[in-house]
Amino acid sequence: MSSDDLPEPLPQSVPEPVPGAVPDSADSPFRTEPTSRDEAPQFVLPLVVHMEKADPPARTDALRTAARAVLTMLSDERSLGEGEWARVMRDWQDARIRKVVRRARGAEWRKASALPGITVTGEHAEVRVFPPVPLDGWPKELAKLQVSGTDLDDPEPPSAPDPAAPVLWMNPEVGMSAGKAMAQAGHGAQLAWWELSDTERKAWREAGFPLSVATPDAARWRELTVSGLPVVRDAGFTEIAPGSCTVVADHPALRR
Repeated sequence: MSSDDLPEPLPQSVPEPVPGAVPDSADSPFRTEPTSRDEAPQFVLPLVVHMEKADPPARTDALRTAARAVLTMLSDERSLGEGEWARVMRDWQDARIRKVVRRARGAEWRKASALPGITVTGEHAEVRVFPPVPLDGWPKELAKLQVSGTDLDDPEPPSAPDPAAPVLWMNPEVGMSAGKAMAQAGHGAQLAWWELSDTERKAWREAGFPLSVATPDAARWRELTVSGLPVVRDAGFTEIAPGSCTVVADHPALRR
C-alpha cells in the first residue's frame, strides 16, 4: 500500500496547545511551504490495515475505517491530559501531521496487534492505529511491514453518503493508491475534529464516529473546495503534486 504525509500533513512542534484549539492559517500543519513546524521534532502516526490475500477489505470500507481510527486515537483518554500517549500526541500535532499506512496479514498482523494501539473495525476492514513514533524510530514489528503492494477495490459501488452525517469527499481528479487515500481520509477527519467544539466532538465520539467517504463529480467537488469546509492539501511527498487538494471534510456542524 502507500504511505501518506500530511504537510500538507507531517509532524510539528512542542508548545503546549490549547485544548480544542485549531491552528491558524499562518501556522497550519497542512501548508506546503516551510513553516516553524518543520523545525520541531518530526513524528508519524502509523496505521496498519489487516489485509489477508484471499479476503481483502473493500476500498471505501478501508478508507472509512482508517478515518475512524484516527478520530479514535485523537479522542482516547490515553491521548489527552496526562495520559500515557498525551505528550507524544502533542508533539506530533505541534509539528507537521504525518500518517503512514502499511499492510499486514497472518503472523505480521498478530505481532502488530500485540503492540500498544487501538484496532478499529468497519464493515469488514480492520485498521490498527498506534501512538506517533519518530520518523526514524519505528518499532521493528511495524518497520518491516510493506507500504506498497496490493491495492484495494470496491466490489460494488459504495452507497450514497448520508447528507445528515459527516462525509469525507475525495478529489475525483486525483488518483491515489488505497494506502495514500486512507491516510488522506485520516487527515480530513482530523481537520474536522480540530474545528469542532468540545460538545460536538463528544457527540460524534459517543455516536461511534459515523462517517461516509464518497467521491463527488467534478462540479460538486469545485463547490466543496470553496464552501469554507476544511480542505486537505497534500505536501507532495508521495504520489501526487504538492498542494493538491485531496479531501474536503464535511461535518454537519461545520456547514455554513
